[in-house]
Amino acid sequence: MRDTYKLTIAGCEREFKKFAVSDSLDIAAFIIFGDVELTVKGCAELLKRVPEFDVIVTPEAKSIPIAYEMARQSEKPYVVIRKGTKVYMGNPISVTVRSITTQREQNLYLGEDDVAAIKGKRVLIVDDVISTGESLDAVRKLMNEAGAIEAAACAYFAEGDAADRKDIIFLEKLPLFFK
Repeated sequence: MRDTYKLTIAGCEREFKKFAVSDSLDIAAFIIFGDVELTVKGCAELLKRVPEFDVIVTPEAKSIPIAYEMARQSEKPYVVIRKGTKVYMGNPISVTVRSITTQREQNLYLGEDDVAAIKGKRVLIVDDVISTGESLDAVRKLMNEAGAIEAAACAYFAEGDAADRKDIIFLEKLPLFFK
């Protein structure tokens, strides 16, 4: 039986499986895909906590349902930062990032149409979990390069020491499990 971690978020009790990310560290894996109740309720709660914004921006892929639902509830547009280029992405800008769950370097891309959609706009950066802050830093670099103005950065969870940060808005703290 795999070890789990149970918590309540936005009134929804959930149990997350723990997975090793190294020999000395486990994380409680939060996967929003398919959890409509938690998506709707969590997004409503996050929207109560964030300042005014014009556009939602999120990195691909696990936070896309969160960005979509927050866009639906707020009636604001959203933009997805891609992990690869597509033929329809003219003149993409990019940054390199290494996140705790990917365990390798990857690039994040924003095409010229999306750059135009956020330039000069107040963007709300949305993610599922903020942990080391590497992904958030990469998104912030892209936003700066695109000429966007950060309204705030938010997530369902702040993992580990990220819960002590003053530059993010989150619903709950998600602990790290050291072996």
